[in-house]
Amino acid sequence: MDFYDLDLSDDVLDALDDMNFTTTTPIQEKAIPAILEGRDLIAVAQTGTGKTAAYLLPILSMLGEKDYDKKNINCIIMSPTRELAQQIDQAMQGFAYYLPDVSSVAVYGGNDGIRYAQEKRGFENGASIIIATPGRLISHISLGNVDLSKVSFFILDEADRMLDMGFSEDIMQIERNLPRNRQTIMFSATMPDKISQLAKTILTNPVEIKLAVSKPADKIRQRACICYEAQKIGILKHLFKKQQPKRVIIFAGSKIKVKDLAISLKRSGFNVGAMHSDLEQSERDEVMFQFKSQQVDILVATDIVARGIDIDDIQLVINFDVPHDAEDYVHRIGRTARAGADGQALTLVSEKDQPEFHKIEHFLGKEIERLQVPAELGEAPEYNVGRRRADAKHKSGNGKKGNGNNKRKKPRRYQHRKKSESGE
Repeated sequence: MDFYDLDLSDDVLDALDDMNFTTTTPIQEKAIPAILEGRDLIAVAQTGTGKTAAYLLPILSMLGEKDYDKKNINCIIMSPTRELAQQIDQAMQGFAYYLPDVSSVAVYGGNDGIRYAQEKRGFENGASIIIATPGRLISHISLGNVDLSKVSFFILDEADRMLDMGFSEDIMQIERNLPRNRQTIMFSATMPDKISQLAKTILTNPVEIKLAVSKPADKIRQRACICYEAQKIGILKHLFKKQQPKRVIIFAGSKIKVKDLAISLKRSGFNVGAMHSDLEQSERDEVMFQFKSQQVDILVATDIVARGIDIDDIQLVINFDVPHDAEDYVHRIGRTARAGADGQALTLVSEKDQPEFHKIEHFLGKEIERLQVPAELGEAPEYNVGRRRADAKHKSGNGKKGNGNNKRKKPRRYQHRKKSESGE
């Protein structure tokens, strides 16, 4: 669908013209009309599908055309990290180029007193849109720096990630400071129970959009190693001694595992950085800088960076623990094979993780290539998910087959435009 087929304002369409954005992505085609109608919305879509534009374009159109007091805060956009908040703010500057009366302030954590004062001054001078991380906005609310009584739009971007990072109470505290008569929009990459519950709590009769999760890129060579939990670190050390690690991300299931794994690999002489929620923002920035600048070869991380890292030359992604669902698996290994490059993904599958791994293979519609445990680490466990299911069926006495798991005019500045896919 063409952006001109949507009821966006001329000023927004002019900006899209300048940026050579003409064709909507699926999430934009579905979300923009619903938002323009004033409906609450929950959308499940992967990162990279154009979701930022899916909510910014209709919000900017309404702020530019309707009678909103530009001296009030009209829109709050919540982001899990400062990096995403900065990206949203940059996108907003481009989309709002022809809307000089619509301003924004990005509000995120850190120990920079000068920045805190700038944020406060931005509130005082009036900003139509606030793009904020939860903790930082809570700080301004508690000090009386910000008035949210006139907010018309409340947007949660990467809501699942915010809940994973422990921001649930912060989100609800912010929500209690907002008018009840508002439009609320949630975007999430996955739809676990906690997201469904949050949606029921803060949304009113929402439009629901769920795009099918894309399969991993064909250029990713996916492999798995069936092993005991105690063999995992040995497998990594064997792998890295056989081939010098470069541009590697290892995802572990908890911050304790991240810390322990990073220490163990460092003691073995590998150049490792660790990223987890216990780090201060300045420490996380330093670790990411070292990894991006290739001062660090291996980044061990929790899912806090699974959808936040923006590096195109990752060569290998390792799942030290099997992700809880196929969506998380796709997000993790999607850090490699970007910008047309090849990449590799390795998943270490312990006995307790075998059922989850089986679900991932079922989603992919294929069996992932197996990598053998090095002989010096001893024998590996059997992969017996099918046997467990047969035993369970026999015990239940139920031999029945189950389900597997149970047109508007062109704007005044319109000229000939090149056709190109829009981005996020």
